[in-house]
Amino acid sequence: MNRRPNHLAGAGSLVWLLLVGFPLYVMIGATLRTRSDYARRGPLAFPEGFTLDNYTGALSTGFGQYFLNTVIVTACVVGLVVLLVPPLAYAIVRSRSRFASSAFRLFLLGLAIPAQAVIVPMFYLISEAGLYDNLLGVVLPTAAFCLPISALILSGAMRDIGGELYEAMAMDGASPRRMFFQLVLPLSKGGLSTVVVFSALQAWNGFLFPLVLTQSDSTKLITLGLYDFQTEHGIDIPGLLAAVVLSMVPVLLVYLFARRALVQGLMGVGGK
Repeated sequence: MNRRPNHLAGAGSLVWLLLVGFPLYVMIGATLRTRSDYARRGPLAFPEGFTLDNYTGALSTGFGQYFLNTVIVTACVVGLVVLLVPPLAYAIVRSRSRFASSAFRLFLLGLAIPAQAVIVPMFYLISEAGLYDNLLGVVLPTAAFCLPISALILSGAMRDIGGELYEAMAMDGASPRRMFFQLVLPLSKGGLSTVVVFSALQAWNGFLFPLVLTQSDSTKLITLGLYDFQTEHGIDIPGLLAAVVLSMVPVLLVYLFARRALVQGLMGVGGK
């Protein structure tokens, strides 16, 4: 059967493309213009001449250090989440005790507690522990707030593993540890990829914890480093947008390579 073209859907897609593409054009176009050209001709004008000075200027003003700090924090947060969540989710799924079920429900209360509600006691704890103005002081609370949703996602993925597979390995004499490493982890790659992407995005885009728990330039992250482009005399908009583009590149790369695993993992949150 011949299908009729859906002109209405095509027009709607075109409108949506324009709504998404126009801000990207304004942002990327501004990064390739000089500050004087941007101020004289406005944000919508096409660049008179292309320049990469905004990118090199952003990297030479300390933004490279902020970028490195953000990479370190993100890697540590992802490492902690990947180290703690799989054994936790495995215990939740395989345990039949009421204690494990109650502990899981209590653990999920973290989903209902926003970071803004506990930032004052968090600041006190981090200060008393001697971790204020230290990257570790940002890593620990960020990872803690990633744990509840990560445990929910991964436990949902592990529940999709059939019980007959556990029984088959048990008949072969496999221990729970061997089941975890040889059965559960390989079959939970989708959920594990989702957890990695989620925790990485939370750490990379974090603003509240770096704002409150750090102070010096040596521990500043990207989200705070953007303020360096605002002075008492004005805002360097092309330089600021160049820094924004640089901070977006790792996130876009992670999404492009992990989007399929991310969608599959989120679809399995509810389990069977």
